[in-house]
Amino acid sequence: MTGSESEIPETVAVVGGGAVGTTAAYDLARDGAEVTLFEAGDIASGSTGRASGICYDAFAEDVDAAVAQRALERFRAFDGQGDFELSPWPYVWLAREGDEKRAEAIREQVPRMQKHGRNVELADLETLDSEFPDLNLDDVAVAAVAHDAAHVIPPTYPPLLAEKAAEAGATVRTNTTVELSTDPTGVVVDGEVQEFDAVLVAAGAHSKQLLARVDIPIAMKPYRVQALTASDELEIPICYDATGGFYLRPHPDGLLAGDGTEEVESDPDDWNRDADDWFVSDVSAGVEHRAGCSPDVERAWAGLCTATPDHDPLLGELRDGLYVATGFQGHGFMRSPALGEAIAAQIRGGEGIEPFDPTRFDGDEEFEIVEGMDVE
Repeated sequence: MTGSESEIPETVAVVGGGAVGTTAAYDLARDGAEVTLFEAGDIASGSTGRASGICYDAFAEDVDAAVAQRALERFRAFDGQGDFELSPWPYVWLAREGDEKRAEAIREQVPRMQKHGRNVELADLETLDSEFPDLNLDDVAVAAVAHDAAHVIPPTYPPLLAEKAAEAGATVRTNTTVELSTDPTGVVVDGEVQEFDAVLVAAGAHSKQLLARVDIPIAMKPYRVQALTASDELEIPICYDATGGFYLRPHPDGLLAGDGTEEVESDPDDWNRDADDWFVSDVSAGVEHRAGCSPDVERAWAGLCTATPDHDPLLGELRDGLYVATGFQGHGFMRSPALGEAIAAQIRGGEGIEPFDPTRFDGDEEFEIVEGMDVE
């Protein structure tokens, strides 16, 4: 999908102060647009603040790989600014013995990733074991490693980008709830319509609700995922156990582990923000199996991700002057620097990312929610 054929928007409202929204606001303001960023709470108070902070470019599809590469490039450029720090660390994904479906998928993915220039390879288990002795590999059939991965503390990124947006001339309005207006294009604040040439809805799980209230359906479902932190200090890579269905990564508290995907649609205004007991039990057992220790759990929580029928984002123009950025299937934060940049460029008259065109769906599609990290 290409950018709008109408005049380039000069005034833009961005609804949502998460990673994608703040990035888009910064890029729009830097490009000369008059930007107002609206956030219902504090910056990064939504899904971004509950994200895992894993960043990698290990994608087998060409568009996904290019987006992830650009995201990591920009993360590196922002590293060390404000409170934001990017910690380079290898990402390992593995399948256990007996799980031939996922083992074969990993073997098939790696050469496709390499074809797209990704620095990934099938892991030599002896080498991996010597590098990370705390990672139990006894039952692993196959593993792959992405060398250009990293981890971050997600809530440190949006405040930096919001600050940079403000320095570039944007107005940042927090604790401001808005509704959408389509005639005229704009937002409604305290019952009054504020007109804008373009509006970007980057409100995470609330995007569907906001658009539905102006009779614009989108093919997206919010769903719960879960994570925990533990005080155990281990020499481990970022690791996704595809057979066990959980990930773990280094964290300032010691260890972060999670997934706990709930494969039903959640109400973004009424959902359980605490982790379920079964999740804490299952993931603790998984960590004990993979890392050889029973984790001393410090905190456990849930967050919301957003799914689409084909697992690709909804990123682009829905109708004249109204844009959306949602449906990231658990990969929103790690790709936010590139996705925010792409949607900002499209709003300013550039080309969008065609496979992510939100109008590829009617909005009433029936589909199942699946785990975002699953190896297929």
